Amino acid sequence: MTHVYDDPAAFKDDVLVGFAAAYPTYVQRVPGSSGFVRAGGPLEGKVSLVLGGGSGHYPSYSGTVGTGFADGAVLGDLFASPSAEQVYRICKAAHGGAGVVMGFGNYAGDRLNFKVAADRLEAEGIDVRIVWVTDDIASASLDEQEKRRGIAGTFTVYKVAGAAAEAGLDLDGVERVMAKANAATYSFGVAFDGCTMPGADEPLFHVEPGQMDFGLGIHGEPGITSDAWMPAPALAARLVETVLAERPESADGRAAVLVNGLGATKYEELFVLFASIAPLLEQAGVTLVQPEVGELVTSLDMAGCSLSVTWLDDELEGYWTAPADTPAYRRGAATTSERFTRHLEVTEETLETPVAESSEDSRAAAEVARRAVAVLSATVEEHKDELGRLDAIAGDGDHGIGMSRGAKAATEAADASGEAGGGVQTVLAAASAAFGDKAGGTSGILWGLLLDGVGQQLGDVDRVTDEGVAHAVQSSATRLQEFSKASLGDKTMLDALFPFVDALVGAVDGGTPLAQAWRDAAVAATEAADATAALVPKIGRARPLAERSVGTPDPGAVSLALIATAIGGVLADAPDPS
Repeated sequence: MTHVYDDPAAFKDDVLVGFAAAYPTYVQRVPGSSGFVRAGGPLEGKVSLVLGGGSGHYPSYSGTVGTGFADGAVLGDLFASPSAEQVYRICKAAHGGAGVVMGFGNYAGDRLNFKVAADRLEAEGIDVRIVWVTDDIASASLDEQEKRRGIAGTFTVYKVAGAAAEAGLDLDGVERVMAKANAATYSFGVAFDGCTMPGADEPLFHVEPGQMDFGLGIHGEPGITSDAWMPAPALAARLVETVLAERPESADGRAAVLVNGLGATKYEELFVLFASIAPLLEQAGVTLVQPEVGELVTSLDMAGCSLSVTWLDDELEGYWTAPADTPAYRRGAATTSERFTRHLEVTEETLETPVAESSEDSRAAAEVARRAVAVLSATVEEHKDELGRLDAIAGDGDHGIGMSRGAKAATEAADASGEAGGGVQTVLAAASAAFGDKAGGTSGILWGLLLDGVGQQLGDVDRVTDEGVAHAVQSSATRLQEFSKASLGDKTMLDALFPFVDALVGAVDGGTPLAQAWRDAAVAATEAADATAALVPKIGRARPLAERSVGTPDPGAVSLALIATAIGGVLADAPDPS
């Protein structure tokens, strides 16, 4: 249980303040962001490595900002991806002119948010490369390695990449080394009990007494399989055998080995486990190169641990053993290449969406959009706990909380934009940016894209019609699918969105007024959301625990149907745009 906190909703922000106060010689805050860059700002001429993900994993991300490791770290809320806006701000602040390499674990929310931020940076002329880590062998088979999650092996991959950047490799070189380290890294973990979020009375999951869960996640997800408790030598054998089963033929025997604790399994226990792991690896012909035992990638107070092995060659070994000096990880006497110089200090940039000129018709439509966003927020707040319970079946249970944060922020932003005279595009753009920034995670970026896409189609000048609204929603949904790479049947919000869109467009094109067509389409969305209970998730955080979600509808589809139904009431009270 988390014992020290003030407002649970502000836990991440309080952590950031305390961390910055504790390590001012290592890190500095970036104004308006949830993250850090190295103290003194970026190094001009050096490739910048920016790491990120949800909070709750310290020392991962923020604890490794410093010489020989990361140049910046961006954190989302607990176990939720940082928003695209936050990623953009940290990368912009960390950039020293030689490009940025983004590193994160392979999770849908991170991939989407970092990609949006990368596109924005690229549009400004900053060269960006993205490498996501896929070390968790329990989450997908070897022939689907690209679908594996990133867990404790992220630490080794990040360390190697940071050393390569510190040594002066160019952007292509750092990306290549990081991808090479990822391909050589394999992890397998075990959980003894779940973690408890600040303010919660119970862990996200429980492991039954006398049992162990194998194949755990690092976001409060339970393991994939259970087994009876076993003593340390037997547990060590299980971990070693599983990891070595995927030993590459090209491996010459050298390996960086990590035994990682998840927060409640302390160092003494980890040393007991390593006492059995080390000889087993040596008997298998593995040469341990500067092994690490400790808390490197945690999950709040989760009880559990994992074994990670990164197979080394001369290049990777050199970067793995290179010095580093960060708040949480220090090795040797770290120095930076003399050819790098300090860059300009970080400056604050505005988060506000500019208010474009708009027509009276568009401003009238913007008022309806404002009411729709407010109803969206009220609906999410009403069903927040229910959505969280659905998400906890095979995920981390944060869907309701994240949607609530995003929706409240979107309402405030839409109201401010409307009061400033914004048309419907500007109002929805403001709502989109705020939703994505405050919700974070997959839901934040997807709902942000959906709102923004509708606004882009409607514009700030043209008169809004029934047909225009229906086709704007259709266009935005198509864009969302293209961006997310999800397909119908994958058990996502799209499984409710597209039945809604098809019904809406078909009815409006057939002459049905928008308000009635929307209400009928919301019924189709609700039926489709209920039908997702029979589906098996094929992407996202629930995929490794797919069978547990069968019989439970997808929380993203359910929230979309609830919101669509509520907005139908707003449209019924709105003036006829036609």
